[in-house]
Amino acid sequence: MLEIIKAGGFLMWPILACSVLATAIICERFWSLRPKRILPPRLVAQVWQLYRKRQLDSTHLRHLQTSSPLGAVLAAGLANYHYGREVMKEAIEDAGRQVAHELERFLNSLGTIASITPLLGLLGTVLGMIKVFSAITTLGVGDPKVLAGGISEALITTATGLSVAIPTLIFHRYFQARVDELVLGMENEALRFIEIMHSEQDTSDLESSEASSASYVKQSAEADA
Repeated sequence: MLEIIKAGGFLMWPILACSVLATAIICERFWSLRPKRILPPRLVAQVWQLYRKRQLDSTHLRHLQTSSPLGAVLAAGLANYHYGREVMKEAIEDAGRQVAHELERFLNSLGTIASITPLLGLLGTVLGMIKVFSAITTLGVGDPKVLAGGISEALITTATGLSVAIPTLIFHRYFQARVDELVLGMENEALRFIEIMHSEQDTSDLESSEASSASYVKQSAEADA
């Protein structure tokens, strides 16, 4: 392996550095973008129970906001509960955009690595061919070792650059699609939770209004009697 690196020239080192950095980012993103971490399966049910028990105070909201990305989106909506349904939806959408920005961390770096490593390989190819033609100009074509060294440098850097860029680009697209899917799932869960909350509130208001009307009718009938 070391001989191949030496044969590829000094541009092999930045390409290998990009490879190490891309591997670290890919491992970190796999760990950070776990669905159970972003969308805890029982979080909505737990929040609903707290809401039914009237226990969603500021302390619970702060804990909810820091517990997970879905918790941050839910907390943004619940913090604006008294301002109405539309304001809550806008707060959820704003929080979703902020969470999406956090989930996309390091993806730009991954895309940059996927873009520059083929260029580094191409630069190594150009430098290798320059070395070949310089050797031909100086020594002619009588020394095949010199020609082979330049051609080897040209081919190795190109192959290494592509070997790093192709999987990096694949993982970049994969993580981008996963982030979009997770953000959409968070917003859907939060909006559905808000709709349930307001539906129950509307039902409670209707039942209270009907009870008040029935009481008023009963009192009027007793007064007439």
